Amino acid sequence: MTKHRKPEPVQVVKQRRDGVLRAMVEGVPYIRFLGIEFERRGDELTGVMPFSEQLIGNPILPALHGGATAAFLEVTAIVTLSWGLIWEDMESGALDLDSLDADHLPRLPKTIDFTVDYLRSGLPRDAYARARINRSGRRYASVHVEAWQDNRARIFAQATGHFLMPQRRG
Repeated sequence: MTKHRKPEPVQVVKQRRDGVLRAMVEGVPYIRFLGIEFERRGDELTGVMPFSEQLIGNPILPALHGGATAAFLEVTAIVTLSWGLIWEDMESGALDLDSLDADHLPRLPKTIDFTVDYLRSGLPRDAYARARINRSGRRYASVHVEAWQDNRARIFAQATGHFLMPQRRG
């Protein structure tokens, strides 16, 4: 007769996942500088860049700075890729969650190239982004990211990036 383990309470699972995501995001000073946050629904992430005056590039329009927009898209791609790796290790128990903090996180993917298409001006308001992983292998990944503000169907910028994946342990 096999003994089944009782599943963890859903709140415990959510707190663990949110804690891992928070440690990953807070471990990168540039993400904190831009104020980028991530909302999590299951394994899906949405990047959120809350509006701040420091993000304005053209005060006459006013419009978000292209560099802030590109950084937001790139950060969303990298965090989404990393979350996919961490998710597998977290759910299988391979990741030691007790020692997980900004200094003990898995290494992040490195950008090989990143091409941004600016489709319209980013308005002075919150921006959102989601990344879709087109391919993720042991050494290389390809990601597409879209950013919008008020309407998910009206993206204001999109990007495609290629990343060198960190070496997996063991």
